[in-house]
Amino acid sequence: MDTATARKRLEEIRDSLDRSIAVLQGENHADDAAAGYPRDPADAGANLSEADRSEAVLEAAQEQRVLVLDALTRLDSGGYGTCVDCGDSVPEGRLEARPEAARCVRCQAKHDRARH
Repeated sequence: MDTATARKRLEEIRDSLDRSIAVLQGENHADDAAAGYPRDPADAGANLSEADRSEAVLEAAQEQRVLVLDALTRLDSGGYGTCVDCGDSVPEGRLEARPEAARCVRCQAKHDRARH
């Protein structure tokens, strides 16, 4: 993937994530504001569960945004498409599927195993 195409896709993903994060943060603030109102005790578990899901989605979007910003930095520094762990090329198909990918498939698998 050429760098202009990669940059365009990464910037589109970043912008989409920014919009999603803003919406999710707005929902979380609305949930916080509504927390002062009496609620039916039967709804307490459902409300907590929904808040937990919203928070998890927000955290995932924020983490994804960091990966996209890191990829844009690699584009600027000339390191885009090179595995940050082993230095091999990240396969074109992987970059097309996940333009923010920082690692080749082998190194990503090792990284994922180490995290769990």
